[in-house]
Amino acid sequence: MSSSPASSVSVIGTGTPQLRGTPTLTSQSPGSGVSSGVNLGLGLGRNRSPAGNVGNAPGSGVVSISGSGAGAGVGVGAGVGSDPVHASVSHLLSRAYSLPCSTAAQAFTQLVQPTARFQLALDALLPLLDTGRSIELVQRILVSFILYSLYAPHPIAINPFRSVLFVAYVQEREKAVEITNEGGVSPNEQLVWVLWKILKGDGNDIGPYSPSTLARSPLPPKLRAVNLVLDDELYYSTTDLDDVTYSYFQKQQSNYGQSATSGNNNGITSTSGISVSVPAAISPVNRSPITHEEDRRNERMVQGMRLLLTARERVLTLSEQRVLFPLINDVTSSRIITSLDFTPIVARNTAIAHPLFVGLLNNASDDNSNVSYFLDVLPFLPPSLASMDLMGRLLRDQTYIKVPGYSTVADLVRMEVLGRFIHESINWLERAERDEKEGLISDDRFAKGVQNLCRFFNSLTKLQIVDPSSDADSAEIMHFTLRYSRFEDANALYRLLAMSRY
Repeated sequence: MSSSPASSVSVIGTGTPQLRGTPTLTSQSPGSGVSSGVNLGLGLGRNRSPAGNVGNAPGSGVVSISGSGAGAGVGVGAGVGSDPVHASVSHLLSRAYSLPCSTAAQAFTQLVQPTARFQLALDALLPLLDTGRSIELVQRILVSFILYSLYAPHPIAINPFRSVLFVAYVQEREKAVEITNEGGVSPNEQLVWVLWKILKGDGNDIGPYSPSTLARSPLPPKLRAVNLVLDDELYYSTTDLDDVTYSYFQKQQSNYGQSATSGNNNGITSTSGISVSVPAAISPVNRSPITHEEDRRNERMVQGMRLLLTARERVLTLSEQRVLFPLINDVTSSRIITSLDFTPIVARNTAIAHPLFVGLLNNASDDNSNVSYFLDVLPFLPPSLASMDLMGRLLRDQTYIKVPGYSTVADLVRMEVLGRFIHESINWLERAERDEKEGLISDDRFAKGVQNLCRFFNSLTKLQIVDPSSDADSAEIMHFTLRYSRFEDANALYRLLAMSRY
C-alpha cells in the first residue's frame, strides 16, 4: 500500500501530531530512496525545515511528513543526510567511551546543527538503542545519555525520546531480572541503572562518568535491576507512547527480526488515529523496595563519586573535602574507583588519598584480587612531597584490615610497598638526572627529589619503621646517598647510616 497523496501530518516541536487527510502506514516502496542511508520502514516522504522559535528545547522544530505515493523517498534537511556529519557522529560514538558522558554529549551537539539534531538522533542513535541488535554495552549507555542530554535543560517528561528510553528500560530490566532469578548476573545491569536514572530525571548524575567506567563498575545489591522500579503511573498513558520515536523504535525492532508484539498485547489507539500495540512485556510492576532514606543515601554516594572524580583534576576545597570524607567508605564499596584514578588524586589531594586507600583495602573483593592493583600503584608514585606524605601516613596507620597475612595497613605497606617504593624512587631520580644532563628538563625536580627521599628515609629511621643497621632495609639507600653525597641531605643521611653500622 502507499499513502494517499492528499494526506499529510505536521508535527510541531514535541506536541501531538495533527492530521490533515487520512494517512496510512505502509512499507517503503521498491522505488523509494532514503537519503540518510537508514531505512525508516515508512512509505512517507520526510522533509525537515527550520522551526524558528517553535519549540523550547534544542533541536526542536517543524517536522513535516507528507504522502508521496509509490516513488516516495525520505529526504533529510541540510546537515542530517550529510556524509561528513554522519561519519563524524559515527566516529564519536565509536571512540568516546573513555570520555565523560557529558563531554561526549557536548561533542555531539557541536558536530550537529541544532535544527538537524532530532532527525539525526532518529537516524543514527535510535538504531543503536534497539535491544534486538548486537550493540556494545558502552555504546548503548552513551546513546542513552545523548538522547537524554539533547533536552536535558527541560524536564524528562517533555523529552520526545522518553518513550523509547522507557521501552528499552522495560525490556532490558526484564532480561536482567530473568537472569537474576536464575542465580546469575546480567551483563546489562549497568544499562538498566543508567536508563532508570535518566527516566527518574537524575540523568545529570551520570554526566561525570565515562561509558566504559559505568559499564565495568559492579552495582551494589540495592541498585541491581530487580530493585530498580519506576512509578508506572508516570509512563503508562496513551500520550506517553504516542510519538514518532516510539513508532519508529517498534518498527525498527520488526525490521531486525524481533517481534514487536506478542499474542497477549493490549491495543492502544493513539490520538492521531494510528494503532499502537504495547508489548505484553510492559506490564504493571511492583513498587520499588528502595525507601526514601535509601534513595537519599544513593544520591549522597553519587555526590561522593562525583567529588572523587573531580579530585583527579583539581584540589578540592575544604567544604568539598568535608562532604567527601564521610562518604569515602560507601564510595569505595561501589568499586567505581580504579587504580588509574589513584595517582592523580595523590598528586592533588593527599589528605583524601590516605582514607581512600584504606577504604579500598577494607572493601576489597572476597579473593582480594583487586588489592594488588592499588598496591602496585604506590611504588611508582614520583618522589614528591605528596607521595612521601601519603607513604608516611600509611606506614603509621594501625587500622585493622582483612587481607590474609597482615593485621594492619602499616604492616601491609611496610612489607609489600616500602622497599619497592624506595627502589623505584631511586630509579626515577636517576632518570631525572640523565634528563637534566641532556637538557631535557630545566627545573629542579632532581635536586628536590633527592632532598625529599633522604628526608623521608631519615624520618623512617627516627620512627623506627626501618632499621638503619639492617642491610635489607638500608643497603640500597646507603649506596644512593654515597653516590649523591654532594647534596647536604644525602651526606647527612649517609653519615647516619654509616654510624649505625660501624
